[in-house]
Order: sequence, then structure tokens, then C-alpha cells
Amino acid sequence: MRRPGYARRSSSAGFSLLEVLISMLIVMVGLLGLAGMQARAQISELESYQRAQALVLLYDMADRMNNSRTTASCFVSAAGTYYGDTTNAPALACSASNAADQAMAIASMTAWHNLLQGSAETKSGGGGTARVGAMIGARGCVTYDTATEYRNTSAVALGGTGEYTLMVSWQGMAATFAPTKTCGTATQYGSDANRRTVWTTMRVGTLATR
Repeated sequence: MRRPGYARRSSSAGFSLLEVLISMLIVMVGLLGLAGMQARAQISELESYQRAQALVLLYDMADRMNNSRTTASCFVSAAGTYYGDTTNAPALACSASNAADQAMAIASMTAWHNLLQGSAETKSGGGGTARVGAMIGARGCVTYDTATEYRNTSAVALGGTGEYTLMVSWQGMAATFAPTKTCGTATQYGSDANRRTVWTTMRVGTLATR
């Protein structure tokens, strides 16, 4: 015949072990949630970094075009060509204005093309040097809208006064939604939902003499 006190001690010890197991389960669930939150935070941090880099490159091109007023039309990329693309790059050439302005425009286009490829920062390793100074899959586009050109008193469009649209696209870390502006192909990023795009519109001022 067991003593009453022994039975009570055995029951109490078993209940304490169950509490420990439940506590461990709660801690494990919490740690898994923390790990998932940390992973999402890292993705958000990378997304923010890439967007900041894209904006820097976007306004860099705007400054370059403003400094090349007489040759701004040379910066427009033909359909299906993208700055930063090694296989479908726009023609980095210019035939507007004088030779000095043309050379400056070509140098600016080439520099922007290289920056989108990551030339601002390089990393050595694996028997070579990789360009890592830009976003993943960075691409740039410049378009011109003739419908936005100013008109004189005779309703004649004034060439070169329309809006330029500058766009920079890159690879996002997770699918969201397709941007309204198109720069870069959907297949390049898996789908348009993975493509991130920032853009701005501008007009290039011209200096007139009387």
C-alpha cells in the first residue's frame, strides 16, 4: 500500500514536466517567428537600398541630360534597347550639334550605361572582378514624347521642347505588382511582378537669342 504523500509527489512531478514541454514549444514557435521576421526585415532592407541606388542613378542621368542640352535627343533609347544591358544596349552615339557636344553626350551615355552595370564598385574573387555597384538586373530607359512639345503662335510644334521620361528598373526580391512604366523585359525579371521601376519626367531647356 502506497503512502499518500508518495502519490502526491509523483503526480506533481509529472505535471511539472508537461509544463516544461509546453514552455519549450512556445519558445520554439516564438523563435521561428523571430527568424521569419528577421528574414523579412533583411529583404525590406535590401529593397530599400536598391530603390535608393536606383533614384541616385535616375537623377544622375537627369543631370547629365541637363548638361547636354543641345544633344539631349541622343540620350533617347530605341524600343527594345536598355542602358545597362550587355546584349540590347542603345547606340551610344550622337550626331546632333557640334563635335565637342557630341563627344560629351557619348561620354555621358557610356558612363551611365556602365554605372547601371555596377562600375561604381567592384569586387575581386573567383578569378575575376565583378561589378557590384548597382541594383540586381539594373536597366535604364529614356523616351521622348512629341505630343507634349510646345507650340508657337502658329500652332507649329517646337522640336525638342517635349517631355523626356527617364526610367530605371531592377530585380525585386519578391513579387508585388507590375509597374505602369515599362523598362526592361518581363522575362528578364521572371515576371513583371518582380520588376521595380522608378521614373521621372523632365524638359530640357534651350537658350534662345534675339
